[in-house]
Amino acid sequence: MNIDVKMPTVITQDDFGTTSGGQNVSRFTMKNSHGMTVQILDLGGIITSIVVPDKHGKFEDITTGFDTLTEYESNPPYFGAIIGRIANRIHGAKFTLDGVEYQLAQNSGPNHIHGGLIGFDKKVWESSVNNENESVVLNLVSPDGDEGYPGTLSLSVVYQLSEDNELSINYTATVADKPTIINITNHAYFNLAGHAAGSVVDHKLMINAQTYLPKNEDGVPTGEIAPVEGTLFDLRSSVALSERISQVFGAPDVHGYDHNFCLSSPTCTGAVVAMTRHAARLFDRSSGRIMDVFTDQPGIQLYTGNHLDGLKGKQSAVYNQHSCLALETQNYPDAVHHENFPSCVLRPGETYQHKCIYKFTVHA
Repeated sequence: MNIDVKMPTVITQDDFGTTSGGQNVSRFTMKNSHGMTVQILDLGGIITSIVVPDKHGKFEDITTGFDTLTEYESNPPYFGAIIGRIANRIHGAKFTLDGVEYQLAQNSGPNHIHGGLIGFDKKVWESSVNNENESVVLNLVSPDGDEGYPGTLSLSVVYQLSEDNELSINYTATVADKPTIINITNHAYFNLAGHAAGSVVDHKLMINAQTYLPKNEDGVPTGEIAPVEGTLFDLRSSVALSERISQVFGAPDVHGYDHNFCLSSPTCTGAVVAMTRHAARLFDRSSGRIMDVFTDQPGIQLYTGNHLDGLKGKQSAVYNQHSCLALETQNYPDAVHHENFPSCVLRPGETYQHKCIYKFTVHA
């Protein structure tokens, strides 16, 4: 008689090096019984590797990254990192909350981006393994005034790998002493043909969104929530990126997507918990790999690596424009300046929660 026995996800820990500031950095490796492997640093919660099989059973690393800690300390594209307190841009690098104006770093032209000069991506988090839940747990306390943000924020991020080849990321945060703003995400980049395969323009993409956010010339939302129908942003049916990407312009002479899509109503799909949305599906015909994205957040940012320009990555890979893409689950960018956007304000006594799931399958 055959009895199916669930094999636990194996989690190991090793030393990844020491930062320029003298802090030790650990790398955690999670591997399930099917051979899927995910590696994470406690520096910035960075996902350094996601290894999954193709339609022939060949395993490949499908996320971009670097070989060394020194490169990750710089990490100009934010490969694989937790972004906060606020992901994306804040117009004018300042905001007003309860009548008090807060000035932030201007690190994206006149605007603020990805939490500032030393955001959550550049901090070494307190890390541990929860063997009962087969997860890696990262904790961080961001003090009042950190990068200009008000309030002492306590944040926990839990990475978990399932037997269904799902990588889930669960964020929980509270603020102790005064209101703040928050919008956390992970900035992993994907190429389902393999991180060194060269381009994602032949990937097909579906995003379950009827509206999106138009931007100004600085990449900040204008405040309009526009319908995708009849535009290059209508990705409700699976579309090859090669059909659209050269027609979408952002900064001068730079084409490709870097836009927030406003996700449609929540659904319950399979093992994914109720009230999550099936946000997106990415498919690479050559490998047969599929990545489905689920989230409880109202938005997802599609960024097609428009500014990559020959950056040297891990295993001698070279990352050029459109060699990978990011699908970042989050609140709407610059929500603090737009009353018609979902609120990004977190007050004492409230709890911020955010769930993201990347599920990997194959199609023969």
